Amino acid sequence: MLFGKQKPENETVVGLITSALRRDIAFGELPPDKKLKIEELRMRYGGSGHSVREALTLLSAEGLVEASSQRGFRVASATQEDLEDIVRLRAQIECMALEWSLEHGDITWEGRVIAAHHSLAHAQEQVKSAPQDRALEWDAAARIFHVRLIEACGSPRLIAIQQKLYDQSRRFRLAALREGVLDFAALKVIQQSLTDAVPKRDVQLALQCLRKEIEFDLNG
Repeated sequence: MLFGKQKPENETVVGLITSALRRDIAFGELPPDKKLKIEELRMRYGGSGHSVREALTLLSAEGLVEASSQRGFRVASATQEDLEDIVRLRAQIECMALEWSLEHGDITWEGRVIAAHHSLAHAQEQVKSAPQDRALEWDAAARIFHVRLIEACGSPRLIAIQQKLYDQSRRFRLAALREGVLDFAALKVIQQSLTDAVPKRDVQLALQCLRKEIEFDLNG
């Protein structure tokens, strides 16, 4: 087939609902521990009850939703203990993936990292003056930057784990943005040093900066 096999309509609908739910959980529109009722979500996001349930099951696998045979679905908790656990795991996983990327990545990979950092730096300047309007753009740029840092590691499983943990950490970072407690000046310095370390293949500095950038979620 010229264009390949198309996705079934239901799979596309589930994907759209999943993305919308993921976004609203991250941005606090659906707060931690909120009970998620299928009919209410169907009215809000569209699709069938079956599609909504499939989307919630996918988000449960990501750790953003908790499922119980007795109580149905609810948004996962977001305590300080949850954040500390996510940050510890992210630091271990991402530093391992970055180290492997520094070992195997080529000059094209270096260019993608630098380009992603440029986009992130621009988005960060914009979001400082307009947090509400620019939050989505900044969040997307930050995610892409972290994807680029580890994409040359050669391990799809490691990348999948990183993406899952990153998604779980987003709502904490976005909450800090809404509350105005992010130290963007300090974050800028860390991200610049991290990016500069990549073409130099300075493993020690790169890992040190990445760990600081991830742990920034704990301290703001």
